[in-house]
Amino acid sequence: MRKYIPNALTILRILLVPLFLYALFILPEGMKALYALIFFVLASLTDYIDGTLARAWNVISDFGKIMDPLADKLLVLSALAGLTWLPPFSLSPVIFIIILIREVGITILREVFQKRGIVVAADKLGKLKTVMQMGGIIFALACWAFLTDISPGLKLGVSLWFWLVALVTVISGLNYIKAMFPGRNNA
Repeated sequence: MRKYIPNALTILRILLVPLFLYALFILPEGMKALYALIFFVLASLTDYIDGTLARAWNVISDFGKIMDPLADKLLVLSALAGLTWLPPFSLSPVIFIIILIREVGITILREVFQKRGIVVAADKLGKLKTVMQMGGIIFALACWAFLTDISPGLKLGVSLWFWLVALVTVISGLNYIKAMFPGRNNA
């Protein structure tokens, strides 16, 4: 039974994405940020817990290697869409596009390689990227939920953070591609 818990948590994270989107885009202004924050934190906790349990119980599966990062991508891209197209932060759409292209591109490559029987798990830089994305999103949502006024300085700080996240996202994507095509690294 234990071996199914990490994968069940990954599935739960995927199921929390529509609730997060509903909170962020549909709920009234006074409630949306708080409920979105709650759903995002819950989903982020499932990411941490499922990975910890999978390693502790040695129940790492191909399903988990593929679906866990996919669940992260769905959650992060949903949140970035809100932070990009909704006030108060209105991040540059370029940040969203950079992260979207990297995430979709790596997901497609991952699927192609999985069909060939090759599973390439996320490396430390990819995990750092995820932590930076999730941490920045939680911070931005918390500011939105609990501060009555978002100052221009705070908006700038959040924007700069996500530009840094976009840079790390690109670097981790390139690193991932190098891992997929090891014979081409010396060319």
